[in-house]
Amino acid sequence: MTKHIRHAGFFCVLLLAALLVNAARIQIVKARSYDDNHANRRSQIARYHQPRGDILVGGEPVTGSRDSGEQLRYERTYRDGPLYAPVTGFASQVYGTTLLEHVKDSVLSGTDPALSPFPLVNGLTRARSRGGDIVTTLDPAAQRAAYEGLDGRKGAVAAIEPATGRVLALVSSPSYDPSALSGNAAATARSWARLNADPDKPMLNRAVRQTYPPGSTFKVVTAAAALDAGVVTDLDKPTDSPDPYPLPGTRTTLMNEGDGCGDAPLRDAFEWSCNTVFAKLGVDVGMANMARTARAFGFNDTRQRIPFSVAPSTFDTSMDRAQLALSSIGQYNTRATPLQMAMVAAAVANRGQVRSPYLVERTTTNEGATVATAGSRPARAAMRPETADRMKELMEDVVTEGTGTNAAIPGAIVGGKTGTAQHGIGNAGIPYAWFVSWAQAEGDQNPKVAVAVVVEDGSAERGDITGGGVAAPIARGVMEAVLNSKE
Repeated sequence: MTKHIRHAGFFCVLLLAALLVNAARIQIVKARSYDDNHANRRSQIARYHQPRGDILVGGEPVTGSRDSGEQLRYERTYRDGPLYAPVTGFASQVYGTTLLEHVKDSVLSGTDPALSPFPLVNGLTRARSRGGDIVTTLDPAAQRAAYEGLDGRKGAVAAIEPATGRVLALVSSPSYDPSALSGNAAATARSWARLNADPDKPMLNRAVRQTYPPGSTFKVVTAAAALDAGVVTDLDKPTDSPDPYPLPGTRTTLMNEGDGCGDAPLRDAFEWSCNTVFAKLGVDVGMANMARTARAFGFNDTRQRIPFSVAPSTFDTSMDRAQLALSSIGQYNTRATPLQMAMVAAAVANRGQVRSPYLVERTTTNEGATVATAGSRPARAAMRPETADRMKELMEDVVTEGTGTNAAIPGAIVGGKTGTAQHGIGNAGIPYAWFVSWAQAEGDQNPKVAVAVVVEDGSAERGDITGGGVAAPIARGVMEAVLNSKE
């Protein structure tokens, strides 16, 4: 009898051990796969059981959470949703997250271990901390000036602080209200279908995810390359440039919009945006030097994040001389995001130094305690300091007496460059109107803001669409907002 009891007891111990092993397997080994299983709603219920942390602009939240009373309890809300959508993105119970809502999801949802004073305990119990907050670098006045300046037209604006790389404005138009995608009702699905079917692509972040031919704004890069390479040593010396300019190895000639570009000095050619002069300069500088300078400004960088990813701006490095000539005036395969062109203007303003742009100043707990800061941003030299000083001079001339007079601000020093980029088959598309600029208040040691504006639809007769007429006034509004800021 005793023998049978021992056997039964041993068997019970084996069963208990097997049960414990299986429980450990489920809790430790298989937990992730069960969490990720679409049939398991526990993680979703836990995710939306508490309010989400906020994204702050100018110290004020532009996001919130609404108690829906449903099983997935809290839905995301947005204040001035269309204004900040290119920064916040959306947080949807059905369609996931994008932009800051995505890359900072662990902080906002409360799963980041740094939010907890006892991260090990939270890891074992799988408890969530209260969602933390994301403090952005945006200047609310500059953001609004950019949004109102575009006034619903297709285009984008990017503004950064040259000395630090802080993103001051990031606007894409037309925009959308992320609140329409927050919940899980039938209306959410209808909004998703409508936004995706809209030919104007309101969910496309044109400021960082769309590249355009930069047109004549790229002449800032070409001029810097020519000065750095010693191809041009005197801003007022004739450049030996024919008008029209025969593209090397072809029977095609390049023309200018206006007169007076034949043999024009760099100062006059930059002021009046002479295509022939800059096409020839690009060829004279050569592929290696042009590619090196473009890369130093940030072109062909596939790793840029602010912290969400940025579409790489491109300068082709395998072209013949005719293609190089066209690329040097911002056409052919040259393409850039508005953020990249703001970096170009910022490099001129910052004595040739490019600071990596960033959008998040710091992350905090829901009580305001700092969890992480942006830290120091690395800088790289896009051009020599003396070259940047001469480029500042050229850009100032564009605003004081050239094609960019619409960007002038009383009581401030402003430099700029206009651009009208052709595109489409046979250049039949409505040209893109560009303007890149920087501004410095009187009495300040250095420029405070650099801006890039692109307008896809100038809403005007084709011949009347120019960077100076369409894009420059928008840039002026953004620069004024930053210069007038109390910070």
